[in-house]
Amino acid sequence: MENLVLDNKTKKSRIPAWLDITQSGTGLVLGLFMWVHMLLISSILLGAGSFKFVANMMELSFLSPTGEGYPIAVVFAVLGVFSLFILHAGLGMRKFPSSYKQYKAVRSQMKLLNHEDTNLWFYQVLTGFIMFFAGSVHLYIMLTHPEIDPYISAKRVVVSSMWPLYLILLVAVEYHGAIGLYRLCMKWGWLAGKDAKKSRANLKKLKKTLTAFFLVLGILSLIVFILIGVKHKDTNPNDSTAKISTTITQQYLKG
Repeated sequence: MENLVLDNKTKKSRIPAWLDITQSGTGLVLGLFMWVHMLLISSILLGAGSFKFVANMMELSFLSPTGEGYPIAVVFAVLGVFSLFILHAGLGMRKFPSSYKQYKAVRSQMKLLNHEDTNLWFYQVLTGFIMFFAGSVHLYIMLTHPEIDPYISAKRVVVSSMWPLYLILLVAVEYHGAIGLYRLCMKWGWLAGKDAKKSRANLKKLKKTLTAFFLVLGILSLIVFILIGVKHKDTNPNDSTAKISTTITQQYLKG
């Protein structure tokens, strides 16, 4: 009884709760950002000109007297995303199995329960692990080469052989993001409705639909970048859209 009284008087820390809220918040921001990012990237499906228009907007070209934009704006945006990415990953690692013994225990529990949401959590951990490495490479490239251009991006995909990394990152991001946002709704009771069971089923359908949509959108965009990169692989990889367009026009006139 004495021990019980002492335990009741012990002040419990609120830090784990705040860490959980921060993890949820950063995950929500990053998940929504990735969907918007994918929609912007998919502008390449409408042509190089459409992608360049989106890129100019991201580089704040409308504020530039020359219309060339400010690549430094992209650097600051990437730094912000990178910071959230590292923070979210660090908080997420708190719940990862930290040893092979723990991993075996988790896998045994998954087989015993055969619970879909538990399996989703494991897939989220796995894709998060992949994203930590693949995503860091992509973000570092954007920090060191902040100019956004359809031809430079396409040459990077093909000539620099970055397409396997982008394909892996695409699959990991879309699965991780959709599962994460679904689990956020379950955890905090968002969109619960009056019938929790029905709401859960609807959210799972929405999760699968969004995953399929963004995967198809991302793969089609990657294919277009590959086609552009193959077509212009003999040009200077640092040439911009304007330079490549001029070169193509000159070659056409000579022909």
